[in-house]
Amino acid sequence: MRTVALLVLSNVFMTFAWYAHLRNLRSAPLYIAILASWGLAFFEYVLQVPANRAGYGTFSLGQLKIVQEVITLSVFVPFAVFYMGQPLKLDYLWAGFCLAGAVFFIFRS
Repeated sequence: MRTVALLVLSNVFMTFAWYAHLRNLRSAPLYIAILASWGLAFFEYVLQVPANRAGYGTFSLGQLKIVQEVITLSVFVPFAVFYMGQPLKLDYLWAGFCLAGAVFFIFRS
């Protein structure tokens, strides 16, 4: 659970680093958006690297990646809808089903 909790927190930081500047810094110069994103990404790495180190061995490398992708979609959808004001699309559900298939195949052995 430590790995998953750290990956959730790291994905929150990374989602904001990648996309929040589109809302908050749209009129700022590009270098400001880059510096702000790098600042947020630092905290993502502070959480993500220990998460992967803690999880590797319990999870295979492929399992770690799929877990991270599921978490990414789980963090991104609420971010897109509630923070960025994007419409909730049925496509998110279909993407979730695809990831559920990936989870099945990567964890079945």
